[in-house]
Amino acid sequence: MEFDFEPEIVLENERVRLEPLTEDHLPHLLPIALEQPDLLAYSPSRFGDEESLKAYLGAALIGRVLEERYPFVIYDKPSQRYVGSTSFGNISNANLRLEIGWTWIDKGFQRTGLNRANKFLMLRYAFETLGFERVEFKADSRNEQSRRGMEGIGATFEGTLRSHTLMTDGFRRSTVYYSILKEEWPEIKARVFSSQG
Repeated sequence: MEFDFEPEIVLENERVRLEPLTEDHLPHLLPIALEQPDLLAYSPSRFGDEESLKAYLGAALIGRVLEERYPFVIYDKPSQRYVGSTSFGNISNANLRLEIGWTWIDKGFQRTGLNRANKFLMLRYAFETLGFERVEFKADSRNEQSRRGMEGIGATFEGTLRSHTLMTDGFRRSTVYYSILKEEWPEIKARVFSSQG
């Protein structure tokens, strides 16, 4: 099955709902950006004020139009709040692979199981609905929290691309790559995500 950018893809379980990002989500996400301006410290995107968030959302929405990225907003069901964003990107139907990334979550909801629930829904969609062969993840090599998170969901470290991405402060970051393969998914699903349902 090919990834189709047209449908309104909604992924959800008891904990979280991922729904397509729109401009209407700006007022829900803006307080997070204003209160936690360092949330995207390891991202090449500017963040922390209204103009930067509008630009970030605009780039995500253009990415969907160009069929380069499919952005979601993350809705935490227990608190009934929008708490961040994530995306599918670098999608290759020909090679049956995609990347999960561009993820940021309100610090108050980190380490609560929310991100694991979110990743489960996205991985299940990639492997079980689309039938894709590979899911990729990447992060700034300095971002230990993201690296632990990727390792915690069973992703395999593949290597470091040195001096890979120019950051807003002029620093050239090295980028680490991780992946999960389709044949690894059943074991990872049973071991890591057994509580997700």
